[in-house]
Amino acid sequence: MDINKTLAKEFGLRQEQVDNTVELIDDGKTIPFIARYRKELTGSLDDQILRDLNDRLVYLRNLEKRKEEITSAITEQEKMTPEIEAAISAAVTLVEVEDIYRPFKPKRKTRASVAREKGLEGLAQLIMEQNGSTDPEKEAEAFVSEEKGVSDVQAAVQGAMDIIAEDISDDADMRKKLRALAGEKGEIVSKAADPEAESVYTNYYEYSEPVSKIANHRILALDRGEKENFLKVSINLDETAATDIILAKYIKSNNACGELVRAAAEDSYKRLIFPSIEREIRSEMTAGAAEESIKVFASNLRQLLLQPPLKNSVILGLDPGYRTGCKVAVIDATGKVLDTGIVYCTPGPKTNIEASKRTIKNLIEKHNVTTISIGNGTASRETEAFTAELLKEIPQKVSYMVVSEAGASVYSASKLAAEEFPEYDVSLRSAVSIARRLQDPLAELVKIEPKAIGVGQYQHDMPQARMNDALSGVVEDCVNSVGVDLNTASYSLLSYIAGINSAVAKNIVAYREENGRFTDRKELLKVPKLGKKAFEQCAGFLRVRDGKNPLDNTAVHPESYAAAASLLSECGFTLADISNGGTQSIKEKADELGVENISKSLEIGVPTLTDIIGELKKPGRDLRDELPPPLLRSGDIMEIKDLKPGMELVGTVRNIIDFGVFVDIGVHEDGLVHISQITSRYIKHPLEAVKVGEVVKVRVLDVDVKRSRISLTMRNPEEEKKQQQRPAKANQKKRENKKSGGFDAGKIRNSAFRIKTK
Repeated sequence: MDINKTLAKEFGLRQEQVDNTVELIDDGKTIPFIARYRKELTGSLDDQILRDLNDRLVYLRNLEKRKEEITSAITEQEKMTPEIEAAISAAVTLVEVEDIYRPFKPKRKTRASVAREKGLEGLAQLIMEQNGSTDPEKEAEAFVSEEKGVSDVQAAVQGAMDIIAEDISDDADMRKKLRALAGEKGEIVSKAADPEAESVYTNYYEYSEPVSKIANHRILALDRGEKENFLKVSINLDETAATDIILAKYIKSNNACGELVRAAAEDSYKRLIFPSIEREIRSEMTAGAAEESIKVFASNLRQLLLQPPLKNSVILGLDPGYRTGCKVAVIDATGKVLDTGIVYCTPGPKTNIEASKRTIKNLIEKHNVTTISIGNGTASRETEAFTAELLKEIPQKVSYMVVSEAGASVYSASKLAAEEFPEYDVSLRSAVSIARRLQDPLAELVKIEPKAIGVGQYQHDMPQARMNDALSGVVEDCVNSVGVDLNTASYSLLSYIAGINSAVAKNIVAYREENGRFTDRKELLKVPKLGKKAFEQCAGFLRVRDGKNPLDNTAVHPESYAAAASLLSECGFTLADISNGGTQSIKEKADELGVENISKSLEIGVPTLTDIIGELKKPGRDLRDELPPPLLRSGDIMEIKDLKPGMELVGTVRNIIDFGVFVDIGVHEDGLVHISQITSRYIKHPLEAVKVGEVVKVRVLDVDVKRSRISLTMRNPEEEKKQQQRPAKANQKKRENKKSGGFDAGKIRNSAFRIKTK
């Protein structure tokens, strides 16, 4: 297999793109670096496509390696044939390769292996030939041996049938056909392990659905229900249709030998083939569902990490609690902790609302707090009510927002948090984290293990290694696409920069603490263990604000500084103009001169030149600033009991799953917008229409106070009316056509017009 050609075909890319990308990956270049600074070589492939291509490259290389191992193993057994060699070469999946290897694979003790040890393989071959003149029982007499443990003719025949059954089971082509049949015609069936037991899986106590149609989230639900011993799950397949495929290949005649082969084939299917295929199908379904779930998780995480920061704000973080009170932390616009404390504003043994109000009011006035960030965990409902009431009593304009505190407790008890805030206890660290999540989601959330952030479905059931790789890739892409301030970033944030590992990140922070702030990017080469190769990877993603070279505060890579300086000169600017905002018109100047002409004169590619122009137009830009700001609240709050069908509200998308989205509408429980209620047009997945953090308008469809469930819709009522009217108009037109004998006068006129104008 030519792997690069296969990749080009599968991804619909030019061969040159794939060859260059694979060469860059093999040279140790990171995905963010390749995506940003090697666009000419890759044809401007983005980081997500590059990661998918890399994953597929690894799979195909593993496939080729396994093919070589199996070829070697079969050759050593002196059983290799041109047909087997061709089959191995043509195999496109690891499953196919393993099927081919199956007959040659060392087996544990089986009924067939025991029969072979007893010398019954010759009898099995005679029976398989199905000659009309062969009497199987008579032939079996020659194989009866007390010494070998074959007591009589029946034992000999049975042993031969066991061998035939295993040989049929080892038929790679047969297994492929039956696996395809199970995938196309099979049904997944679930039943209650205990019909009397109450669980969240009651919808699956009597359930079946075609394997080819079942949604990924239902596969994962069935898997979890089975794992928790509430469900019994199996695959149903028409046994007659399956055995007919086997019999069509192996039955040559209806004589005595043919009947024995038939019985062996049926035994092979029931005892060996179907149980194995069922496990494989279930495993493939789970793997496919998990992969899609990881993709959804990754997409949600990407959107969450790229939420716009709340800049130039002093934020008061509240970590709600009952018995232990509500922890408070105030941070300034740079994230520095200004104050901490505890208030008892929720029901508990020490509740004191008035004292709590005085404390918060004093902190707001003392530090000029502009925003309050409230964690959405235990007691958040009461804390939000307290905050809303307090804001009515103060003259300052202060807003608040409820933020997800998923993973905050994990972070606050971590070694990283202890190093960052040794003077604070665990609960106060959590309050600081909640405040910082609103101020700069990316910088704060990178400190938490991605899977603990909780923006997906069934994340604890996923293959952990695969999920960690995928989510870490998302964090890496987000951090590098935004860029990092070299003089303020934590080592946890720096460790996600291309080319920098955790040890080097700690060395950067240590160097900064010992020598003071970095004044230019080149100084990075003085950091221990950060060599030229790492510098090439990381330099463009690290920003030095107010440094010696204004280009250090842009995403322009040092390797392109000379080109950037020449570009400035050709457009009538200087390096000094970058710092004072004088290069905003550089794009217009470049367009006048011609980007293609400049590209040739500077001897750099158009994609790189375009990126440089964009950076010089807005030096130090943050791509998140172009996104809509977070939805802050300041007025009255509602409870679920206040909601009524038809109410229109504005909310924030908190999580996206396969069958819908959860929206925070200002009550303690998030409302669910089912996929059918997201938009009037057809969509396969909610991600096609919405993203995490998006502010959306919704209407209440239904409220179940007892079960704390809220059903919402995002569909425009006017559009719905039009959609409902369309079928009615179409039906009316059909009725009119029927009355007129089925002719559509309009169509006839249009046809006549087309004929005339040809």
